[in-house]
Amino acid sequence: MPACQYKRRKSLEVFVGNIPLGGSNPVRVQSMANTSTMDTEASVAQCIRIIEAGGEYVRLTAQGVREAENLRNIRDSLRKQGYQTPLVADIHFNPNAARTAASIVEKVRINPGNFVDPVKKNQKQEYSEEEYRREIEKIRARLVPFLDICKTYRTAIRIGVNHGSLSGRIMSRYGDTPEGMVESCMEFLRICVEENFRNVVISIKASNTYVMVTTVRLLVARMDAEGMNFPLHLGVTEAGDGEDGRIKSAVGIGTLLFEGIGDTIRVSLSEDPEAEIPVAKALVDYITSYEQCGQKEYQCDSQHLVVRNRNIPTVIADYSTVIDRTVSPDLIPDFIYLGKNIASPKPNNLKIITDCEVFSHGENEFPLFTAKDQTAWQKSELPLQFLLLNCSELNGDRINHLIQKPQTTLILSSSGSDVFEQKAIVYKLMREGIRNRVILQRIYKEENAELFQIKSAADCGVFFLDNLVDGIFLQNETNAIPPANINTCSFGILQATGRRISKTEYIACPSCGRTLFDLQTTLKQIKAATAHLKGLKIGVMGCIVNGPGEMADADYGYVGAGAGRVNLYKGKECVKKNIPEADAVGELLRVIEIKK
Repeated sequence: MPACQYKRRKSLEVFVGNIPLGGSNPVRVQSMANTSTMDTEASVAQCIRIIEAGGEYVRLTAQGVREAENLRNIRDSLRKQGYQTPLVADIHFNPNAARTAASIVEKVRINPGNFVDPVKKNQKQEYSEEEYRREIEKIRARLVPFLDICKTYRTAIRIGVNHGSLSGRIMSRYGDTPEGMVESCMEFLRICVEENFRNVVISIKASNTYVMVTTVRLLVARMDAEGMNFPLHLGVTEAGDGEDGRIKSAVGIGTLLFEGIGDTIRVSLSEDPEAEIPVAKALVDYITSYEQCGQKEYQCDSQHLVVRNRNIPTVIADYSTVIDRTVSPDLIPDFIYLGKNIASPKPNNLKIITDCEVFSHGENEFPLFTAKDQTAWQKSELPLQFLLLNCSELNGDRINHLIQKPQTTLILSSSGSDVFEQKAIVYKLMREGIRNRVILQRIYKEENAELFQIKSAADCGVFFLDNLVDGIFLQNETNAIPPANINTCSFGILQATGRRISKTEYIACPSCGRTLFDLQTTLKQIKAATAHLKGLKIGVMGCIVNGPGEMADADYGYVGAGAGRVNLYKGKECVKKNIPEADAVGELLRVIEIKK
């Protein structure tokens, strides 16, 4: 029976320069430079901005040996200026660059998807067992010399699997699945173990939060089964920018951190790299604070659960403390909660929830009962009613009421209850076969909108990723965040978990030294032109490394193809190649058939 309590997974300690990770070390935060690695001055300046923002590792891309060699100049300049922060080389396609970088920087990231099998097209569709075994031996022949160099220079490595860049061989046997991602990683890990090389960190990422969380959980289980405990680097790739990027990252990373999984994180935003660090630190600080708060342990037995229907989740918006009840026409909540504040004008044509004692029986009005209204709600014959209880109030009599009145929607309050207690109660209700709809309520006291987004997305993510609840009700007890913004956050969490699509979705990479166009400006232009296309997925990717793969389920894609050139995709098909950057946004709109 798994415990519902924050407890870090015990991982192996890995030494990355002067800042170790894993073991008993805190969760580390990091970012990646997006300058050209050949531009020493610009790269050093950006590294310093990341470090001064609190970044504990800085990664730079090294497309080839030339870029890998220039990491020495970047490193030396930083050291002369007093910055000892470890540097990480990011390698794709080029084992020679990896070997060069291993003698210069403190850690090298390699991608199993392209370290040995760089080309997917014309790949064999089926492999015999003998052919498959020979391919594994090719990995060994390529990987072991690299590990030997890392041993010599005490260089750590990151085995970084990306959903968008699995090798053709893995795809031929497993397809584009979590199982394939995990096996891609395990092939390399087994060789590391056989070679007694333990200075290894693992990442296994996707732009889809459900795929990312599912795959990391599967990887941890597979490592446990094979006696491995390597530390994990967490991230949601191509999360985007602004509120969407923060919510999506907090949903994926936060869900796993709450489960004790994760030793270092990177929040991938399509913004300046140093902007990622405060978001990452806020997320880590919030979740790890549970460790210091004397938390109680709850039991979350997930066996014999009655699985919930995957209905579209309900959104309740709290407008009880404001007079202006204007609701965005793009994100209309299912219910507006007014509490006792029913004197001022009510929004037209919207369903209203009011406290039981002021309920006025209007056509679109519904009472909210609480524990103190027990006599009233037990006698109520209304066809629909809401019952708000915190975890401690869910005793046997009230559970029996839910069983007897399946039309009652339970709002599970966070008043005095932490995330783990709420999760334990939801599991209990499911085990007991209670099929009433359950709305997750979370109450905050935030003055800062970004912190509200991060905390609420981290808290609520697992409930929707694992299909545990049927709706969301966010509240904030200060007036610092307008109700409309809280409502937007609710819809953003449901979109990030894939449970309710209410707007255009952008799969946008954070850019790096491989990106040869202004991704941030381009993303803003594409958003401005396509934001009204509800449900459409558009990929905006800096290069071909992960681009076509990560946006495989996108409807359209904009992918960097070279200096000032862009390829455009419709689904998985490249429909226009080498479009000049100046014309590419307009051409994308024509592909989507939008009139400018």
